[in-house]
Amino acid sequence: MNSLPHQFVIENVIQFKMRGKVAYQSCLPASTALNLTYIKPFDHPSGKGYQRPADLKRIHDFAMYLSKGDDALFTPILLNSAGAWEFTAYDARRPTYGRLLCKSKASLMDGQHRLGGIKRYIEETNSELNVPFMTYHYLDDDEEINLFNTINTKAKGITSSLSKYLKRESDELIWIATELLTRPESPFFHIGSVIGKRSKGKHITLQNLYRTLKYLSKEAEISHLAKEERLDIALNLFNVIRELYPNEWINYKEFKTTHIVCLDALSMASSKILQHCKKENQKYIDHQAYTKYLKRLRGINWSVDGPFKYLKGISGSKTLAVELFELMNIEEGKD
Repeated sequence: MNSLPHQFVIENVIQFKMRGKVAYQSCLPASTALNLTYIKPFDHPSGKGYQRPADLKRIHDFAMYLSKGDDALFTPILLNSAGAWEFTAYDARRPTYGRLLCKSKASLMDGQHRLGGIKRYIEETNSELNVPFMTYHYLDDDEEINLFNTINTKAKGITSSLSKYLKRESDELIWIATELLTRPESPFFHIGSVIGKRSKGKHITLQNLYRTLKYLSKEAEISHLAKEERLDIALNLFNVIRELYPNEWINYKEFKTTHIVCLDALSMASSKILQHCKKENQKYIDHQAYTKYLKRLRGINWSVDGPFKYLKGISGSKTLAVELFELMNIEEGKD
């Protein structure tokens, strides 16, 4: 993915330090920039990816911007050469001015849409232009992800869902939400978006699931359980609902089953039920009893024109949660 057919050389490079990190600045022809860079997509098998898919409209808009001519200025792209670009000074008396010998591609941390627009522009106009860049000599994977996250959350950029996804290894609730979206056996696998970009058929975001999981954990106080067991609890809840209402689950337009207001209500009601499914001094969950309660949620009219038509927001979720809790009926001896 990041190998090069031969070594590239970049001339007229300035070397400097930023907060103890060695970095370089210069510019290079657009065609060379395209050959010398690659991106790490958020779903990269290594688990260390972070870039969202490119937005074609933003690429088109930037290409159109470049067509304005000399007034179309733009900021440098940001790279991480990960130690594969070697700096050599031209003169020992000027040790910070020289050339870079590039043995491998650099990771493009910031500037994906600019570079995409540049590619389109030079292809359509059969022209060339210089691309300014700044590259860190070496950042490890986590440093790279953290810097990307900082750049794109302090300014308008990535979605809150993608921001959370980048923290999935340090926050167990985010990890559970991510698993709900990426496991094939999950009811959210085909209707959810990790990066937070809704599209036809994918209307549940990572941020949505993160919030509903907080409601599922709130009353039951299950944070002491292993994240894998909490994932099983969430999977159990929503798989039961999907099994009871298979058509309603996939038909977002006509039914409110997977609307956020209803998912939050299901989590709120289930959290209260979980309190009655604890065993062995309140440490463990009786999953059989939990499933039994959930299966009592039969016969609900989830139609968008039905009794939940005007339910909205957190107040609507709380109102519905009370009804769902009563339907599950926690009294002993009732089925």
